[in-house]
Amino acid sequence: MAAGKSVVSRVEALALPVAETLGLSIWDIEYVKEGASWFLRIYIDKDGGVGIEDCEAFSRAIDGPLDEADLIPQQYYLEVSSPGIERELKRDAHFQAFIGKKVHVRLIRPLEDGRREVNGTLTAFADGTLTLETPEGVLQIKKAQAAFVKASDDFDWNTGGNEPS
Repeated sequence: MAAGKSVVSRVEALALPVAETLGLSIWDIEYVKEGASWFLRIYIDKDGGVGIEDCEAFSRAIDGPLDEADLIPQQYYLEVSSPGIERELKRDAHFQAFIGKKVHVRLIRPLEDGRREVNGTLTAFADGTLTLETPEGVLQIKKAQAAFVKASDDFDWNTGGNEPS
């Protein structure tokens, strides 16, 4: 896993200036092995959202520099995409940017009341702790206790859960 993190940090250093020249930002980068294949996934973002044209332009712009830098020893597939509406919040900057917005948290271990899933509005993030306003009241959860935290536009306060699509 440490090798994957090293690849990610090196790719990020290369990708940031490329993204900036295209008016984009880097949301996240993953370097993962699935089956016998390696995947380098770069999630890009911009105000107003990312379209297929943005993904194509970034993919073309980063392909050459990645080949030239030769950062990744094995063969891999490059995938460029938007983080999506229900994007996963991973970095501290993600949590700061989503204060005041609805999130969905899946916990590694259940809370005392047995819940493993929590929906609410992120009202604060400090020292690795999320503060959520939920239908049951204010709840504080350590980021380390969460399997994941995702943006959640479809949370319905009236039902206490997510509306079916």
